[in-house]
Amino acid sequence: MQIACGSEHNLAVVDIKEDTAGLPPDIQNLCITMERDKPHGPLVSGSFSRFTSLENLLRNLGIYRLQLFCNCDNADFSKWVKENKKVQVEIMAPELDELQCLSNNGLDRPNLQLYGKQNCYFEMDFVLFVLTFLGVILFMLAVLIHRIAVYYIFSLYHITRAWLEQAVRRTRRVQFHYDAFVSYSSKDENWVLNELLPNLERRGPPFLRLCLHSRDFQLGKDIVENITDSLYESRYTLCLVSRNYLHSNWCSLEMGLATCRLQVEHKDVLVLVFLEKIPSRLLSAHHRLARMVKTRTYLDWPQDPDSHNAFWDRLWDKLKPEAVMNSGVFLGLE
Repeated sequence: MQIACGSEHNLAVVDIKEDTAGLPPDIQNLCITMERDKPHGPLVSGSFSRFTSLENLLRNLGIYRLQLFCNCDNADFSKWVKENKKVQVEIMAPELDELQCLSNNGLDRPNLQLYGKQNCYFEMDFVLFVLTFLGVILFMLAVLIHRIAVYYIFSLYHITRAWLEQAVRRTRRVQFHYDAFVSYSSKDENWVLNELLPNLERRGPPFLRLCLHSRDFQLGKDIVENITDSLYESRYTLCLVSRNYLHSNWCSLEMGLATCRLQVEHKDVLVLVFLEKIPSRLLSAHHRLARMVKTRTYLDWPQDPDSHNAFWDRLWDKLKPEAVMNSGVFLGLE
């Protein structure tokens, strides 16, 4: 490779092989011509670093018949030509946008800038788009897991635990402390206090004993343990189903525990009472309850006051104890 260099009054031809030591120290304008008879000379096999080393010496750099191999070091050359501020660089015959590189097989000559984009550079806009898209997906998954999966895992854990505890209970005599565990939404508590308790607990003999979470749960005890213990210490689970009930996670857990007990014991231990008419589309989202409605008899709270007495007679007759022991505690063999 020969470099023709000059100032206003002279021209010189210097052969540069390894470095730029042969250039005059005051040179400002440089023209480089690749020799056609040496297509595999130092510039072709090397990188463009010997060009960039001239940027502190020159103002203008012209390059004719440039030949480069296809690699990422040489692909950076076109980027340097466009972005460097120290030297005015002009690529001629061919121009920069048309500059081709020689591939490793010695046959293909792709466009150097296109080769760099396809093999050496990341498109930042695309990278930012992908990262933003993945961030949104991860955020949505996190919200979904928090709102749905965690609840189901939580319920599954406690239902499995209750099933194991029930398996232990079946080997020994179980002492029932309540006739029924009442599963209801706290938003329906007025109905429980004003309608349910007066017509069940104060009606007798025998007088029924109901378990209410607001009244009978042990203080300081874990809520789930309170639910599990109270449910299994009751002969029946009485579920008071309403729209409020369907929207409560705690009620859903109680329903899951009650259906688990029903399947394990194979006894009629679950009683459903609907406090209001609920459309089928709302029930379909609650699979356990929807199956129960299709396979079991349930009670509807009548809107006609004249039918209330018949409703309470039927419910009381279902929940009343079969036998009263001398101690006053109901016993059952699981």
